[in-house]
Amino acid sequence: MSAQATTVVPTAVPEQLLDRFGRTVRDLRVSVTDRCNLRCTYCMPAHGLAWLPGPQLLTVAEIARLARLAVERLGVERIRLTGGEPLLRRDLEQIVAALSALRTRAGAKPDIGLTTNGLGLDKRAPGLRAAGLDRVNVSIDALDPRQYAALTRRDRLDDVLRGVAGAQAAGLAPIKVNAVAVPEGLEERAPQLAAECLRRGWQLRFIEHMPLGPRGTWKANDVVGAEQVLAVLRRAGFALTPVGRPDRRPAALWEVAAGTGPDGADYPAGRVGVIASVTAPFCADCDRTRLTADGRLLTCLFSAAETDLRGPMRAGADDEELLRIWADSAWHKPRAHGMNDPRSPSEFTAPARTMSAIGG
Repeated sequence: MSAQATTVVPTAVPEQLLDRFGRTVRDLRVSVTDRCNLRCTYCMPAHGLAWLPGPQLLTVAEIARLARLAVERLGVERIRLTGGEPLLRRDLEQIVAALSALRTRAGAKPDIGLTTNGLGLDKRAPGLRAAGLDRVNVSIDALDPRQYAALTRRDRLDDVLRGVAGAQAAGLAPIKVNAVAVPEGLEERAPQLAAECLRRGWQLRFIEHMPLGPRGTWKANDVVGAEQVLAVLRRAGFALTPVGRPDRRPAALWEVAAGTGPDGADYPAGRVGVIASVTAPFCADCDRTRLTADGRLLTCLFSAAETDLRGPMRAGADDEELLRIWADSAWHKPRAHGMNDPRSPSEFTAPARTMSAIGG
């Protein structure tokens, strides 16, 4: 793909969401709330944040309308529901059902995923699966209760594991586990997580710590890069073979040979991934667009610019106008987020919102 931007700005509503660099959007991330029932150290302050008032959140009907435009008119094939913590939306099953009723241009239901911290998932999983949810990503940063409580500021690990078990029982597969690679305790946490996920059939994804938490808490020198994560695993005896990014998803994958974990128990062969948004960004083939809980478009997780869809929609804009706004936003997506070197992010400006308010 050429690094040169095309200068012709589309004047009509396109059949696909394209940008100036030839990238096509296929993936829509929809945040349904900014609220969360954990207080992860890398995400928000201990006292929480000033949550959005209820009337500012998109309703089920508004989410369904924007998703319909994305899927039926703009070629989106995958939708991921995020938060905050999306399970805090009591009408989440209604949202999933509305999305499940959509059909892509190929006549298929869009792939619908959910990113969650897992609290209460065991109670909601059967209903979400029945509504049309396909898979879940669950955030689990540690399998030691004390480490988990230190990172999340809540002693809820048993509840999270119960939630994952409920998701598996409901048929939400594959289960993917997200773990932020913070430096504290990584030598112990990473091998333990990798071995246990392989045993349980979960797909583990380590995620580099990104500058999306409380102001002033992120330091470039503290970023644990992909190579550091892999080195920790290799020192613990994991035999890793690179696979790459065969499906163009954020995670680069490694095959893991069967072996014995740090606790002396065997694990089967499988895969582990690393999402290296900071040290090895994948902007060149990014196919995602984001919708915040209050109806703002972001073309990148790190975008400092937002485009309002809720305002025009509530003011009576028809579908064609909303499509034009969306297409124009996508067209002006920057080539990259400007943070390729974490020690010299000269082009990077952190967004005003934290991860909880943007939607992971």
